[in-house]
Amino acid sequence: MSKELTTRAEDYSKWYNDLVVKADLADHSAVRGCMVIKPHGYAIWENIQQTLDKMFKDTGHVNAYFPLFIPKSLFEAEEKNAEGFAKECAVVTHYRLKTNPNDKTKLIVDPEAKLEEELIVRPTSEAIIWNTYKGWIQSYRDLPLLINQWANVVRWEMRTRLFLRTAEFLWQEGHTAHATKEEAIIETKQMLDVYADFVENWMAVPVVKGVKTANERFAGADDTYCIEALMQDGKALQAGTSHFLGQNFAKAFDVKFVTKENKQEFVWATSWGVSTRLMGALIMSHSDDNGLVIPPKLAPNQVVIIPIYKGDEGLAKVNEVALQIKSKLNAKGISVKYDNRDTQRPGWKFAEYELKGVPVRIAIGERDLANGTVEVARRDTLSKETVSIDGIDSLIEKLLVDIQTNLLERAKQRTQNLTTKVNSYEEFKKVLDEKTGFVLAHWDGSSETEEKIKEETKATIRCIPLNNEQEVGVCIYSGKPSTQRVLFARAY
Repeated sequence: MSKELTTRAEDYSKWYNDLVVKADLADHSAVRGCMVIKPHGYAIWENIQQTLDKMFKDTGHVNAYFPLFIPKSLFEAEEKNAEGFAKECAVVTHYRLKTNPNDKTKLIVDPEAKLEEELIVRPTSEAIIWNTYKGWIQSYRDLPLLINQWANVVRWEMRTRLFLRTAEFLWQEGHTAHATKEEAIIETKQMLDVYADFVENWMAVPVVKGVKTANERFAGADDTYCIEALMQDGKALQAGTSHFLGQNFAKAFDVKFVTKENKQEFVWATSWGVSTRLMGALIMSHSDDNGLVIPPKLAPNQVVIIPIYKGDEGLAKVNEVALQIKSKLNAKGISVKYDNRDTQRPGWKFAEYELKGVPVRIAIGERDLANGTVEVARRDTLSKETVSIDGIDSLIEKLLVDIQTNLLERAKQRTQNLTTKVNSYEEFKKVLDEKTGFVLAHWDGSSETEEKIKEETKATIRCIPLNNEQEVGVCIYSGKPSTQRVLFARAY
């Protein structure tokens, strides 16, 4: 195989870009800043989507779908939201093309086909959804309204990177309406917990749950809760957000309900979402210089079986046993690919599936048949062992659990090693430059100090951790009093 990767030590950014393309996860498209998600990448995304979808439904949510286009007047209704996304908006102004009279082979925009009102291609759906909710909510009997949608959104990014930041990406966005502030806050925190559960227990990525500062919160929210993960290079990645929107959108779109006491009040709102950016988190948390490493719970193929044989007769013998093993594993709910193509040699296949991150590889040859054994290789540690075919299904079942656990423990250890408490600005800058990672430091709570630190170091406050330890201290930048440390990092 001619698919050598740039190493992480050599150039982490290029390693990531190489891996996404060479492991067949995604490709650049003819549209600047947009990606094509290839079948292998989309299969992982489908597993992410299906798992989360069940978790949403288990907490009482239902799916719906809203338009891609938002009339500009609706988009402007909630001012903070409109201002927050204004620079990233793609706008539709015309609805027809016509043949260029000066060159019949070309098309031009028909100037007579101008829209009466410009349409925003959704960067987020609050405006169109809350305008719709106005017609759906009249009474307390209509609440809570718990809706999620799986969709694509467009944010016209200038600097893009596959999965992490693209002009169009896939995501889900939950939008809920509640009778009381307390209910809405409970919903916001519940969905943050759902995200944290998924990212830790399916993606095997440890996270810090917290609340964003006023500078970093979602445009139009009263509070933004988030989960922050640390990648192998010590940079943070925001893995999911859940927003308490207060009554901001209800007031902007006049969404009221009649209470049990027969009074009219504005509803309370939340929104929450994760996107294909989770694919970037998965790649950068676990993968190595040999390629992708996929946690077993999300792997499209958890096991690949590769036959080693000479001639058709040898293949027939190996096929029989390999298919029996596949059947036993399938019966335990384990997804298996049996690759008996004769167009590639076994060594090529080994490298291919290592690159693509299949958690377990089983190699079985004619000599193995005589001994009643197979060779089992695990992707996370790159270790191999010869094991008996008897009980292979139970062994693989346990091995997949071990790999899932090992990936999480390894990532936890790395996060712990790359989390540092500092007490001075000099120490803060030194850690960022030499060690990177999460930095816990005192901050005076002012937006001005936050902005100055960001300007000077490119580090942002990722969150104020929930259940944070309260301790008396002084801000590393201003020297003013502080009651707790916050989480700083340079981030994607």
